[in-house]
Amino acid sequence: MTTSITGLQDEPNRHGVGARLASPHSDTRAAQWADKLWAAVRAGDEYSAADVVTDALRAGLGPETVLLDVMGAVQHRVGLEWAANRMSVAEEHVATAINDRVIATLSPHRPTAGRGRVMVACVDQEWHSLPARLVAETLRLRGWEVDYLGAQVPTAHLIGHVHRTAPAAVCLSSSLPTRLPMAHTAITACQAAGTPVMAGGLAFGVDGRYARLLGVDAWAPEARAAADKLAAGPLPQPSAAHQTTDDLPHLADQEYTLVAQSRTRLVRDTFQLLEQSFPAMKDYSDGQRERTAEDLAHIVDFLAAALYVDSADVFTDFLGWTAEVLTARGVPARSLAPGLDLLEEQLRDFPRARDLIHAGRAALGSCP
Repeated sequence: MTTSITGLQDEPNRHGVGARLASPHSDTRAAQWADKLWAAVRAGDEYSAADVVTDALRAGLGPETVLLDVMGAVQHRVGLEWAANRMSVAEEHVATAINDRVIATLSPHRPTAGRGRVMVACVDQEWHSLPARLVAETLRLRGWEVDYLGAQVPTAHLIGHVHRTAPAAVCLSSSLPTRLPMAHTAITACQAAGTPVMAGGLAFGVDGRYARLLGVDAWAPEARAAADKLAAGPLPQPSAAHQTTDDLPHLADQEYTLVAQSRTRLVRDTFQLLEQSFPAMKDYSDGQRERTAEDLAHIVDFLAAALYVDSADVFTDFLGWTAEVLTARGVPARSLAPGLDLLEEQLRDFPRARDLIHAGRAALGSCP
């Protein structure tokens, strides 16, 4: 593995892994404005990007349409272009930053709050904040008072804010399935404080299966659906406080815990075994060696997440996506197999982990 998938932390929206969750209410006129905004963003021209948004509003597009079907569409395209190797991580950062800043152009159109107060935040260790901000701004446009806490909010601070502000609901966002254990901690903590939780983002599955597995009070596939659900009435009050294993009894086998705790050792030992098995690695540059270690770390992280929710799809979808990215960069998907083989050797006493690795190897075998 000589071409990195380290853009994993930066690629905006695709590690669910699946297509953007589109709303059926989009305005057909939005596509032409999305193309104009894309041109400005691709050029790194923030002023032109702001002008596009202003002109779209003047042309009669509603603020919510501009937010979700123009800006949101552009951000989705950023992710696709990065995955196809037509956009660097640095260029993606520039595009995302511009998109994030021009959202302020919508501020004069926000109505007076009147529906109540909600909190929107990314779970701990989740850096992909723009999806959460789109939800927050949609709710503001619909009349909610919103506390937007941004990226990677530690659960303790999240709960502290819940106690101080008493929101009607907490909306938690996560794009990466590797954050599901952190999301579960945040969900149960909010519920223990008596506050219902709505989850969203591709980490929870395109159909919300992992949100339901973790015991959320509501799930929404995208921003409009989240706003509609909150507008329909109060979310159900959380049930009595419960433990992690009440939701996920399979965790009693300790495989997730032991793999997660052994992450550093597993990555180090797998890397060393790769060096011994493939002498060509001795000729790797420092950058290539670093990227290979980072790729192994991502594989272990997704394996642990799959163990947490007991779902092979979390692991196989990630490997399939990784194979696509590597192929776009001229690296064959089969280059992932040796790392899986060596990782399996170290997990010989972990039957669920080995089953997941077998499923991952089979998924790679079907890749072109």
